[in-house]
Amino acid sequence: MKVRINNQPFDLPAGATLADAVAVFEATAPFAAAVNMQFVPRSQYSLTPLNPDDAIEIIRPVTGG
Repeated sequence: MKVRINNQPFDLPAGATLADAVAVFEATAPFAAAVNMQFVPRSQYSLTPLNPDDAIEIIRPVTGG
């Protein structure tokens, strides 16, 4: 299935979870993730199923002032 991670297209297998998307994107901590603009707690990544055309955002914190 096709999804978008940080506005880039990715192909994931049917039944993929948010944890699979994070792994494919090779995200390194610290980061937060959202599916279709809904924040997902890290403890739920492997329990959050993805659907075709989902938009996943992996967001790194920004510091400074």
